[in-house]
Amino acid sequence: MWHKTPVTQLLNIRYPIFQGPFGGGYSTPALTAAVSNEGGLGGYGAYTQTPEEIAAACDEIKTLTGQPFALNLWVNDVDDARYSNGEFKALATIYKPYFDELGIPLPEPPAPVTSQFERQVEMVLRIKPAVFSFVFGIPGQGILKECKKQGIKTVGGATTLDEALALEEAGVDMIIATGFEAGGHRPSFLRKAASSLTGTFALIPQVADGVSVPVIAAGGIADGRGIVAALTLGASAVQLGTAFLACEESGAPAVHKAALFSQQARYTTLTEVATGRLGRGLNSRLAEEMTAHAPFPLHGRFLSSLRTAALAQGKHDLVTFWSGQAAPLIKHRQADELFRNLVAQTEDILEKRGA
Repeated sequence: MWHKTPVTQLLNIRYPIFQGPFGGGYSTPALTAAVSNEGGLGGYGAYTQTPEEIAAACDEIKTLTGQPFALNLWVNDVDDARYSNGEFKALATIYKPYFDELGIPLPEPPAPVTSQFERQVEMVLRIKPAVFSFVFGIPGQGILKECKKQGIKTVGGATTLDEALALEEAGVDMIIATGFEAGGHRPSFLRKAASSLTGTFALIPQVADGVSVPVIAAGGIADGRGIVAALTLGASAVQLGTAFLACEESGAPAVHKAALFSQQARYTTLTEVATGRLGRGLNSRLAEEMTAHAPFPLHGRFLSSLRTAALAQGKHDLVTFWSGQAAPLIKHRQADELFRNLVAQTEDILEKRGA
């Protein structure tokens, strides 16, 4: 009965296995639905989308599954976007050799970027998904109270015990404790991400002991062994990102998926190059050479066109592919096959232990 946990009971799902949500078009309705249909909780990352795009994606998800799924947003979706022409020009000078190498022009200075979060949340409350998950902060009390009123379960991301305690105090229903090993962004919000790097197996028992709400373990989990370990340490569920990102149903480019199944997956690094916020991805020349800092998402103004051209020209060393440290463990290319193997392997380990 390992799969009967406070999380499965709260969400009315069969297995305590979440699929991590991805931004930048990497989340897809097909992947989200595939995981939910297997009895887990599919997750759809929507922080870059307009409210209308979120609604369209959810309409598609609902045609593919009648099971619960999660919508994920960034509470703090932009940094202070005010910057001078001098700052932009300085960053352009740093990026120019890479643009020259690809034979493409530098971008023009972008218009000021404003947060979409409030408008996105309005759409979430209209859609009423089973779960609203969020990272990079805590929504206002009005939002959390409205979610509770409408029966939407809330899940906040934490990278430290302090963040988990803040989320519990705010009244969230569950907490995703994300360890240092995880791929993608470090969603820290109380201290700088670079000083919030506790490993998964140190973080989970601290958070499980420190809060009374259910805890979901994330970071460095890619198979049944990780699931058993996380549950043993006090988690009520697990969340896998990279293993699902590698599946055919995700929106990651084919070259990204291929890299996750290659020897390249052994080597990851934390870098701010991909977006301007600290995240873990596969080693690349750009990550090794680039040291510039800029407000998020100013880096994206350069990286968007650089990435597009680099992918088109096959210069993959100028692209950062998101990946967690457990990538060398992944073996499956279909989401349903991966999910069933996770369940079978977990049950096999526990059976051998007599649990």
